Amino acid sequence: MKKILVIALALVSVSAFAQKGGLDAGTLSEIRKGYEGTASDKAIRNALNNAPLATLAKNAERSVMIDTHFSDIIETKGRTNQKSSGRCWLFTGLNVLRASAIERFDLGDFQFSQNYCFFYDQLEKANLFLQAVIDTRDRSFDDRTVDWLFAHPISDGGTFTGVADLVTKYGVVPAEVFPETYSSNNTSGIRTQLATLLRQDGLALREAPKKADLQAMKTDMLKEVYRVLAISLGVPPTEFEWTRRDSKGDVVSIRTYTPQSFYEEYVGYDLQNNYIMVMNDPSREYGKVYEIEYDRHTYDGHNWLYVNLPIERVKEMAIASIKGGDAMYFSCDVGKYLDRERGICDIDNFDYESLLGVQFTMDKKQRVQTHASGSSHAMTLIGVDLKEGVPQKWLVENSWGETGWKGNIIMTDKWFNEYMFRLVLEKKYVPADIQAMLRQKPVKLPAWDPMFMGEE
Repeated sequence: MKKILVIALALVSVSAFAQKGGLDAGTLSEIRKGYEGTASDKAIRNALNNAPLATLAKNAERSVMIDTHFSDIIETKGRTNQKSSGRCWLFTGLNVLRASAIERFDLGDFQFSQNYCFFYDQLEKANLFLQAVIDTRDRSFDDRTVDWLFAHPISDGGTFTGVADLVTKYGVVPAEVFPETYSSNNTSGIRTQLATLLRQDGLALREAPKKADLQAMKTDMLKEVYRVLAISLGVPPTEFEWTRRDSKGDVVSIRTYTPQSFYEEYVGYDLQNNYIMVMNDPSREYGKVYEIEYDRHTYDGHNWLYVNLPIERVKEMAIASIKGGDAMYFSCDVGKYLDRERGICDIDNFDYESLLGVQFTMDKKQRVQTHASGSSHAMTLIGVDLKEGVPQKWLVENSWGETGWKGNIIMTDKWFNEYMFRLVLEKKYVPADIQAMLRQKPVKLPAWDPMFMGEE
């Protein structure tokens, strides 16, 4: 009798739970009507059982290659390849700098070493994490900042602000002086081990006695980080000899440099004060300056800071920079509606609605707010196609080797409106009213803000 009563009470409890939001039998019956099992439903089901969703959603009406003429374009040489790494931000930032160096010095297919900058990026990020742990060690482990730090001890993603801080502090070297390694081209393995090591070290710093010399402990921990980086990426040079050749391959000079002196000669200007980052994020108020806490690469460096603007203002400056011959750091949500084979970003490339029988109605603001979209990849903006002054499409140099259209990606203007986010450009292309906005005190956003997504 007691057993029957327990079962009856359990059933009542389940029924009561279902009435408060669970799925009861009646609701399930109604939900099942969403699939009618028509001949069309069955055909789609059969297709999805045997082919990728994106393949079936590919819009046949957009299969013809888009026109590749651009009214205004910045010519570049060679293509870079980040391979299986999240260093697009670094490749893009250095591509902007190399485009300028190639033009100024009549160089051939010249590249700065991404691996050299990446070495110090990882060392600096390790220090940033460990020092942040020291700074917050009096807080509970349940504190959201502490939790975020241990969830993100290190990454290979980043932004242009990180490029500026790194090259200003450590200089640059040619790619052949500090070449890529397997670990720099395939970062997941070493990143996983460094993250585990840093979490372990972070715990030790939090649990150390109050009288402990935390800075000495941190230095010893960073010695181990340096060792891991040195055996996987190489030991960065402090001095090197380099032969400069012109675009014809003729020797111009043979000189000995330090990374800092090479930076002074082949870059030669202040990146932090010469460039401005703008954003189109409709989930935030336009005309305001924003800063993301802990979104920096060096502890003593800069969080990335941007002014939020309507897309039309961003386009105006982008067009001016392209016409002026200056490539730009550009970031977007590249995975959305990208036809990788043709190298085209177009919101009409794929028709998921017709295939699945549902509608996707969120606008750009709603996608940002719900984490459905955000800046995920950085590339170099080098071209625009204008008709009577109105942009029709845009061209970016990518860092995926020859993938896409000659190593580039073409974006329709309609796609640009929906999935473009950040642009970094020289101050000379920024109107006075926008430069004045930067004098505002920035609104500081937490590291876990929806727009915090280091480009990969």
